[in-house]
Amino acid sequence: MTPPPLGLYLHIPFCRQRCDFCAFYLEIYREGRAETFVRSLLHEIGHSAHQHVTPGRPIQSVYVGGGTPTALASTQLITILAEIRTHFALASDCEITVEAHPSTISEQDLVQLRQAGVTRMSFGAESMEDGDLTRIGRPGAVHETVVAVTQARAAGFTNINLDLMYGLPGQNLESWQRTLVHCLALAPTHLSCYALTVEQDTKLASNIQRQRSPAPDESLQIEMDEAAQRILGDDGYERYEVSNYAQPGYACQHNLLYWTNGEYLGLGPSAQSYLDGTRFGNVADLAAYDTSLVASCLPIEDCTRLSEEEQLRDAVIFGLRLTRGIPSHHLHQHAANYGHAAVTALLLAQQLIEEDGVRSRLSARGRLQADTIAGQLY
Repeated sequence: MTPPPLGLYLHIPFCRQRCDFCAFYLEIYREGRAETFVRSLLHEIGHSAHQHVTPGRPIQSVYVGGGTPTALASTQLITILAEIRTHFALASDCEITVEAHPSTISEQDLVQLRQAGVTRMSFGAESMEDGDLTRIGRPGAVHETVVAVTQARAAGFTNINLDLMYGLPGQNLESWQRTLVHCLALAPTHLSCYALTVEQDTKLASNIQRQRSPAPDESLQIEMDEAAQRILGDDGYERYEVSNYAQPGYACQHNLLYWTNGEYLGLGPSAQSYLDGTRFGNVADLAAYDTSLVASCLPIEDCTRLSEEEQLRDAVIFGLRLTRGIPSHHLHQHAANYGHAAVTALLLAQQLIEEDGVRSRLSARGRLQADTIAGQLY
């Protein structure tokens, strides 16, 4: 039997500075630490391939995220990609994504990454209004996003994503609509639109607690979500997941692995993996990560083997994020496994989940409460 495709995720744990809303594991970029990390990551690539992956198993997608991957030099990123090709069998149509902060990448970098086989660039735009960026402590300016997209297209990239956030401090419905229209003028093939959430131990959380910044307005976020669906839908973008829109044929293949309970191997500090019914994660500490790999040990911190019921639970919770939904019998089997029949019946009665006799999916209202519903079904 042919093994299912596999995705690779690489966490590059460096940024030039931390944005106010960010809770991801990262370190402030220092050249020496970055060089040490790259050596460790190259070691982990070979060690993980040998230990976790059947030789010849096709890699469907490679996603280089962070942090800010382009805090590294493009030559370092190219070396990492070359090491991946040495140890893994990439499918002929493998999607290779690199995330970038627009201010950290040049036209020459983009040309080199495209020549190295990168197929998809994902730019962290966040907003197309400079005032929004200032209020969330996000460095850079809108014009840098415009330049980066233009240069990426000139370098030969035909698959370009822009990450956006809505519900930002000081943002209103009109400014959010302007951001969407400005993005559409750049004609990206994919747009990710995330509602701002306040994570613990972030500067944003502290600012809100001290009343230096307003908390997100949930009713306004609902209006913004509806505006995104209308404006992007009218321009030909399909909403295929709660927060993601794509032109036909440009859904992110790597993220689809997560939402369809596919398998992926995570590399780099704090990266998570799901293989053969087991979830495991790397230590979220760069020094401990380096130390482990110097000793030729994989830096795995936790490992959990999922039962069949737990695997179905995750498939239901992740799959409901997709607009196509999941087979209805999966939802009801999960409800029976976990005693959630009453909860599921209530979600259906409230029309937060809808069914057509074959598949179950979140309704338009349900998509606005996706995280809450996931918690109820867990």
